[in-house]
Amino acid sequence: MKVVFMGTPSFGVPILEALTQKYEVVLVVTQPDKPVGRKKILTPPPVKVFAQANNLPVVQPEKVKEITGLLKDLAPDLLVTAAYGQFIPEAILKLPRFKPINVHGSLLPKYRGGSPIQHALINGEKVTGVTIMYMEKAMDSGDILAQRELPILDEDTSGTLFAKLSLLGRDLLMETIPLLIEGKIQPVPQNQSEVTFAYNLTPSDEELDLFREARVIYNRYRALLPEPVPYLVLKGQKIKIHKMRISNSTHNSPSGEIINVGKDYFTIACGNHSAIDILELQLPGGKRITARDFINGQLKNFR
Repeated sequence: MKVVFMGTPSFGVPILEALTQKYEVVLVVTQPDKPVGRKKILTPPPVKVFAQANNLPVVQPEKVKEITGLLKDLAPDLLVTAAYGQFIPEAILKLPRFKPINVHGSLLPKYRGGSPIQHALINGEKVTGVTIMYMEKAMDSGDILAQRELPILDEDTSGTLFAKLSLLGRDLLMETIPLLIEGKIQPVPQNQSEVTFAYNLTPSDEELDLFREARVIYNRYRALLPEPVPYLVLKGQKIKIHKMRISNSTHNSPSGEIINVGKDYFTIACGNHSAIDILELQLPGGKRITARDFINGQLKNFR
């Protein structure tokens, strides 16, 4: 069976790898290379790296509609997407022999959109999962073919959940495709009354608001690791937070005030008498340092 795969981040790599082991992947479609880091080094997406390492044909259209003719010539039996990052036009969705399917990192109809994993963490969800669904013109609105749940641990970050859900999605997809081909799956329409959306995060979402409760701050912190890395503002300076925890301390101090200094952490007052402990951080223009180094050097400038 001829398969076209569309995906971009590391989430899609195990899924693509599994497809290559069972089916003929005739084309991999991924997003264009993008500048990364301070030096803006042009970097290929993980799906492209895997495709090239395994001699798979790969294209990177600015707009996916540009390859409609190519896809038509390939005459694929199935189109599979996983975190591709572009809307797929109807002209392409109608090409494969079987209706295209998507691997989505949430339990639809909750968290339709581009950042379902991050929003599940921000909202303090205890359970997430993956959905295999038909693709439709409207974003993540297709009928559900299969779902599988995954508990969210308190130490989970976007990074750890991406990895777990990628493998979960891979396994569920490979179980689902044969059943789909054999006509043994009854698609289930999504309950429209339960639909929620997970918009793509913007730079304004990266700030940890110290006027909120520590648990709310911690959940957002988890959602922004390992990238883009959250920040908080102390004495007017943006400080990136690489490692923190909810503090056992309580207080009556103003939010944003440093209320305690330990051997390898310092404590910042937050909303509703709660607090957070900072263990690793990064000052503007500096490198990542431990709280101990900060305490021994820069702390005096922030009290």
